[in-house]
Amino acid sequence: MDATHKMFCNKELVNPLNSMGMQVSCILVVSHFFNVVLRTVGQPGPIAQILAGLVLGPMSHIPYIKETFFPVNSMNYYEVVSFFCRINFMFLFGLEMNIHYTLRNARTVSLVACGGTLMGAIFGLSVSFYLYEELDINAPMPSFCMVIMLVVAYTSSPMVIRLTGDLRFAASDVGRIAVSAALITEMGCLLFFNVMVNWSRPYHNSTGMGCLIITTLVIFTNRYLAIWLNARHRNQKYLRAPELLLILFLLLATSMVIEIWGYNSIIHCFFVGLLFPKEGKTARTLIHKLGYSIYNFVLPVYFGYMGLQCDLVNVFKSLDKVTNTAILILLSIGSKLGGTLLVCRYLHIPTSEGIFLGFILNTRGYADLLFVAAASKQNLDTEAYNVLLVAIVINTIISGIIVAFLARGEEKMFTNIHTAIEPQEMDDELRILACVYDPRQVSAILATVLAIHGSKVTPSTTYLMHLIELVKKIKSNLLFHEKDNADLSDDDDYGGNDVVEINNSLDAFTADTKILVHQRRAVSSFPSLYEDVCNEAEDLQVSIILLPFHKHQRIDGKLESGKEGIRITNQKVLRHAPCSIGVIIERGLAKVPGFSQLIASENTQNVATLFFGGPDDREAIAWSLRISKCSRVNLTIIRFLLNSSSNDEHIESGIISDEKEILMSLSGEETVNEIDNTFMVDFYNRYVASGQIGYVEKFVQDGTETVESLKEIGDMYSLFIVGRGGRGNSSLTIGMSDWEECPELGTVGDVLASSDFDIHGSVLVIQQHRDAKKGIIHD
Repeated sequence: MDATHKMFCNKELVNPLNSMGMQVSCILVVSHFFNVVLRTVGQPGPIAQILAGLVLGPMSHIPYIKETFFPVNSMNYYEVVSFFCRINFMFLFGLEMNIHYTLRNARTVSLVACGGTLMGAIFGLSVSFYLYEELDINAPMPSFCMVIMLVVAYTSSPMVIRLTGDLRFAASDVGRIAVSAALITEMGCLLFFNVMVNWSRPYHNSTGMGCLIITTLVIFTNRYLAIWLNARHRNQKYLRAPELLLILFLLLATSMVIEIWGYNSIIHCFFVGLLFPKEGKTARTLIHKLGYSIYNFVLPVYFGYMGLQCDLVNVFKSLDKVTNTAILILLSIGSKLGGTLLVCRYLHIPTSEGIFLGFILNTRGYADLLFVAAASKQNLDTEAYNVLLVAIVINTIISGIIVAFLARGEEKMFTNIHTAIEPQEMDDELRILACVYDPRQVSAILATVLAIHGSKVTPSTTYLMHLIELVKKIKSNLLFHEKDNADLSDDDDYGGNDVVEINNSLDAFTADTKILVHQRRAVSSFPSLYEDVCNEAEDLQVSIILLPFHKHQRIDGKLESGKEGIRITNQKVLRHAPCSIGVIIERGLAKVPGFSQLIASENTQNVATLFFGGPDDREAIAWSLRISKCSRVNLTIIRFLLNSSSNDEHIESGIISDEKEILMSLSGEETVNEIDNTFMVDFYNRYVASGQIGYVEKFVQDGTETVESLKEIGDMYSLFIVGRGGRGNSSLTIGMSDWEECPELGTVGDVLASSDFDIHGSVLVIQQHRDAKKGIIHD
């Protein structure tokens, strides 16, 4: 009560803490309003938030409001709060960054970053002499020139990250190049700034080395701390609050030491997050807990406060100030655009992408304010400070608006071109979205992911999406008396214990295979759950969606149906998916080890790909080539061909080893079509002739003989891969449609997945993504 009285009933109407709370509240409310309005015309959130700050800015310069809500003694509070926010969001950006993409494309990313930065530094240095005279600067010329050079050369990584996220092109090549280049530029500018500020100080070499040692120690400490925390309380979804605070306190304490020594801690926080162990419960907790607060509260205030500090009215009163502001803006845009276009031309990147990269790398942010603040400490007057600040903010708004319009007008720039595996080269990045509904499906899905990754040299990114049915829950007062619910967070009602089991399975998978799996989650009713899967696949630009079959195997070997909603969701995803799909039917609990045992077993697994013809079967071959690179997989391609009187000898053997006979068979009149022939001849010459992959031909007259042939090989393989359809009315499958148990799997897939069909291997049914205009024909 006394504390409340002191806070609100003292002589000062509003103390510094209250004034800061009022400002934050106003920025959040106004920025939300602007965001709702501007989103209708395609403008991203950061632009709306900066505009909200610009609207509130003139109010902050009214004398009464300035004295009441912007007291001089509140600046220390702002600096402390901004320090806490800065270290947290830079740590989060490092934690979320895809370092593997940056390393694989280091040359491209580095050149794009250096192109705009170097030209910006040259342009900034050249104009700094003019501005030094025009703005009548009292600060030392060398320091002012260095500041202007940094202001023009800098790129704000938080702004770029939020723009790519809001405009939904973060997973595209252009988006990833932009984010990586922005981070390289920001780290380079900040490093140069730290050296420049501390160069004249005594012992700057020893303190700089001390900062490097501290960062290294924190990185190694976090590595062992994360391993220890991951092993504790395995039945918990997230870390406990004290454990989370321990990590953040270590980051805060070391950042404060670096700041006390005169260096900025942004680089330290970013590299600590970048090299933090990404697997396990610890990283999952940090991303979950920090992500929501930073993206929904910290960054909106961060962007809004940029606009709030501007005094537009004062700048536009004078033609000279407007001219100087315009010069800075035009030089910034021109240097970034010119430098980036030159590099893109050298790298053979399309001009449209170069223009887009130039504008998005021209966005400004917090570090610019640091540069200008450093200049203001050296007798930079208020008028000059305001000109620089207005130029930074308007430049960011212009670039952000142009980026938004370019993103809407150049949608082809961000379109996923790898929507199927068949057209891709083996060294192209493979992006996989694996979906599970409950923990018992995880083993088969992860085994398939491990196999499709093939060689570890091949670049790949895997996402696992937990699909949760949204049901109405009746809350009971007894819930609050249950011990197990004491530590549940606000989102733990969805998924229940399934989430913990899935997390534990993923952690064990990552520990055994060293394959990092990024987690996603969708909570929706079954009729609309497919939309979440398709939208996520489109946003992540994946080539593959893996779905579990709606049936699961009982102990007696029979398949038992699960929820009908799972089947309906799978059917809708098959119809609407923006990429290729694989449906995995886990079998083999009896007699033959299931394919899911691939994770825990070192034994070689025999895999068969069934080829009847058509685009889906060709896609199945392409998937098989990826799987064949796995050291634990022995792959055989089994091609079914229509029997004729001239092939009686081949029926008896079923296997042809002579290349000439194969080529003669492939060119026969009764093969499926010329595209399949060409595809299989090329496949044979590249992979079968060299002994990498086995090849078998089986000649049948109709669907009945096809079924008999499938029964013969039912015990020989741990996994059967087959295309869903797309073959037209093939004589090879005539009569097989009588099964009609699960027609969404196609004729052959339906037979293999039937409870009455006695095979003991798992089944992977493939559907290739094709242009909707061309249509998809299934047998």
